[in-house]
Amino acid sequence: MILSKIKESLVLPDVILRPIALGDAKALCSAYAVNRSHLEPWEPVRPESFFTVDGQTERIDGLLKQAADGVMLPLLMESVRTGGIIGAITLSGITLGPFCSSYVGYWVAGDQQGRGLATAALDRVCEIAEEVVGLHRIEASTLIDNTTSQRVLKKCGFETIGDAPQYLHINGEWRDSRLFQRILHHHDPAL
Repeated sequence: MILSKIKESLVLPDVILRPIALGDAKALCSAYAVNRSHLEPWEPVRPESFFTVDGQTERIDGLLKQAADGVMLPLLMESVRTGGIIGAITLSGITLGPFCSSYVGYWVAGDQQGRGLATAALDRVCEIAEEVVGLHRIEASTLIDNTTSQRVLKKCGFETIGDAPQYLHINGEWRDSRLFQRILHHHDPAL
């Protein structure tokens, strides 16, 4: 299981990046509740159950099952000072073999914006993707108007590969996205 190979990392002097755990449901529920309006423009419409401890417990259980299957790597950004969840970053759709690729998605709490947290966490996840998971490539998408996230991706070595009309159903409507990729290495895939 990939998740068990990931050790917590200090990505900023006061922020740890670590694997998600079932015991994170309450803290994650709190983080989503505090950041609900901040995240709403960039995420799918969430059922009310998403914002409950039971809903997060069920969601984390599903993420951990996918992680056990080797197709998902869910990580959290945690404040060293408070122990609170201040962001998340996930590799999903992990595919090995000749494709050796994954998708990355992330969010950072509204009160943590502008301090380089997303960039630091994404850089670390790219290292993990190459060194631990063995991926060749990571793909990301942003809404066309999400220039903040596009800057993060570019700082982390992602290149624009095109636009995708009506790519994701975000905040209640089909939205156009800008697609990015980062090539991690050029050696043959592990067998």
